[in-house]
Amino acid sequence: MGSDARLMVATKNILNDLAGWPRHRKQLLMVVTDALILPLSIWAAFSLRVGDLWPEGIEALWWLFPSVILLGIPVLRFAGLYREVTRHAGSRIVGQAAQALAFIALAMATMILFSRDWAPRSLPVIFFLVALGLIAGARGIARALLRSAAIGVRERVIVWGEGQTGQRMVAALMNGQRFRPMALIDEDRSHRGARVRGISVHSPEELPTLLRERGVEHLLLALETTDKAKRRGILERVTQLPVTVRSAPSMDDIIAGRANAEDVREVPIEDLLGREPVPPDRGLLERCVRRKNVLVTGAGGSIGSEICRQVLMLAPSRLVLLERSEHALYQIEQELRAIAGDRVELVALLANVLDRDRMERTMRSFAIDTVYHAAAFKHVPIVEHNVAEGIENNALGTLIAAEAALAAEVETFVLISTDKAVRPTSVMGASKRLAELTLQAIAHSRGRTVFSMVRFGNVLGSSGSVVPLFREQIASGGPVTVTHRDVIRYFMTIPEAAQLVMQAGAMAEGGEVFLLDMGEPVRIADLAERMIRLSGHTVRDAATGAGEIEIRFTGLRPGEKLFEELLIEADAEPTRHQRVRKAREGSMAWNDLHPLLARIELACRSNDVPSLLALLQSAIPEYAREDLVHDHLWEASEGMPAKATSERRDPHSSESKVQS
Repeated sequence: MGSDARLMVATKNILNDLAGWPRHRKQLLMVVTDALILPLSIWAAFSLRVGDLWPEGIEALWWLFPSVILLGIPVLRFAGLYREVTRHAGSRIVGQAAQALAFIALAMATMILFSRDWAPRSLPVIFFLVALGLIAGARGIARALLRSAAIGVRERVIVWGEGQTGQRMVAALMNGQRFRPMALIDEDRSHRGARVRGISVHSPEELPTLLRERGVEHLLLALETTDKAKRRGILERVTQLPVTVRSAPSMDDIIAGRANAEDVREVPIEDLLGREPVPPDRGLLERCVRRKNVLVTGAGGSIGSEICRQVLMLAPSRLVLLERSEHALYQIEQELRAIAGDRVELVALLANVLDRDRMERTMRSFAIDTVYHAAAFKHVPIVEHNVAEGIENNALGTLIAAEAALAAEVETFVLISTDKAVRPTSVMGASKRLAELTLQAIAHSRGRTVFSMVRFGNVLGSSGSVVPLFREQIASGGPVTVTHRDVIRYFMTIPEAAQLVMQAGAMAEGGEVFLLDMGEPVRIADLAERMIRLSGHTVRDAATGAGEIEIRFTGLRPGEKLFEELLIEADAEPTRHQRVRKAREGSMAWNDLHPLLARIELACRSNDVPSLLALLQSAIPEYAREDLVHDHLWEASEGMPAKATSERRDPHSSESKVQS
C-alpha cells in the first residue's frame, strides 16, 4: 500500500472515530473551535484593515480577545449553533451564525467606543464578515467530512422521474447519505436541458449513453403515475440495459414521514405484468360483510389473510379467524388486532376444518352469517406425494365445513377454488374439483345456505409463487429454474383477488362457479428473464456461455400443466362486475355423490392411495391421471406391512401437517 493510500485510510479511521464520539464531546469540540475562531477573526480584521500582518496599536486592544470569547460563546449557544447536528446541518446554520455575530460585532463596537482606545471604525464590520466565513465554513467542512465518514462512497444513480416528482426526488437524494444522483430522465421535452441542484435533465433516448459515460449501475424510478401500461412500457425500455432498476417511495409518503427518499425497493412485480386495477363495487363488497359475523378458514394463508384484511375494513360485527397453523394464526391475529382496536370483535381459533363438531359449534356459537372457505393444501408437488392428506383436507374438509354451515344456517358460503381444478392433471387440482362438485350437489339439494365457488389462477406473492423464488435465486447468483420453456400462467395481485372473491360471493344465488378475469397470460421464462435484467444482470446464453445468470429448464413436475384454464365445458356469462364471469357447469346429484364421498373417506382413513386415485377418476372423468408417475411413486407400497397401509392418518399428527 502506497503512502497516499495509507494516509487516506488513516484519515478515514480518524473521521470514523470522530463520527462515533458522543454528542456532548462533539459539542465541546465545536465550542473550542469557535473559541479559537473569534479572536482569530479580530486579528484578521485588524490586519486586513491596516494591511500589516502584525498591525501597530493592536496591543492596546488586547482585552478584546478574551472578551469576544466570553461574550461570543454564550451568544452562539443562545442562537442554537450547538444544537444543530453538524452532519445534517443545512443553510439555516448560516442565518443563525449571522444573527449571533451581528450582535457580537455590535457589542464589540460599543465596547471600543466606551474604551476610548483607537481602532478602525470598520473593524466590527470586517470582523463580522471574517468570523461568519470561518464559522460557517468550518461547519461546512465538518459536515462534508462526517458525511463522507458515515456513508463512504455513495451509490451513483440516475433518476427517471416525471416533472416535479423527479425534481423533488433528486433534491431529496442530494440531501441523503446513500445515493448520488448523476442525471434525471424526464419524458417531458420542455424540461430538457434544465438543471436541478446541479443535475442535468435528459431524454430517455440518452439513457444508454449516460449509463456508460457516468459509470452508473442503478436506475431509480420515481413515477407517481398509476397508469400500469405506462410503467410497463418504461420497464420494457430499460430491461435491455445493464442497470439495476429500483422503485423509489412516493413523494406523498416522504412528505408525510412514512418513508425516506432512500427507502428504495425492488420494482413491484405487478408493474412487470401491467394490469390496470378496476375500482371495486362497494355495494358488492359490503353485502356479505358489513354488520355481519364473518368466518374465514385458512385465515393465515395468502388469500385467507388478505380476505381478513379486506373484511376488517368493511366494518363487520365479528370476524372469526380459523387456522390450523399456530404460527400463521398468531401472525395474522397480531396484525389485525393492531388495525381493529375495539371497533370489531376479533376471534382467533386454532382448529382443523376436518373436526366436524368443532366447525359446527364455531358457526353456531358465533352466529356466523358468511363463510369464506380458503383452507386448502395447494402446493401441487407436495399434495402429489401426500395423496390421502390432500384429498382429505381439500375435499372432505370442504364437505364438513359446508355441512356445518347448513346446520348453523349460515347465509353465504364461498369456496376459494383454483384453475387447476379444470381438467386436472394433479391430485391437488382433482381434490379441489371434488370440493366444487360437493358444493354444487349440496347447493342444488339442501338447506337455505347460498353456496358458490370462485375459481382463479396464480396470485402474486403467495407462498409457493415463482416470484419470490426467482428473487432468491437471482440474489444467490442463479440458476433461475423454470419447469418448461413454454409454460404460461395467469397472475393477479392478492388484494385484487380477495376483493373479487368477496364481490363474486355477493352475487351468488346458489351453485354458481364464478371465474375471475386474470388478464393476459404470462410466459414464465419471459418473466424470469425480465427479473434477471431488472436486477442488473445478464441472462446467460446457453450456446456461448456468455452472461451472468442461467435460466435452467427442469421439466414439468408431477401433475403440472403447461397452461391453466378456467372453464370446463360451459360458456361463461357476464355479471355486474366486468372482471367476474359466471358459469353453471355440469355436476353430480347429491344421491350419487354422497356414497362416493363415503368411500373416499374410508380410503383416506386407510391411506389406500390406489383406491383414492381410482375414486377421483370415477368422480372426475376429465382427471388426466399420470399413471406411470403414480405407479412409480407407490410401487414401493406393494408388500408393505398391513400396519403401514391400514392405519388411519391422524389429521392432527405431525406427518400430515401442511400449512393451509
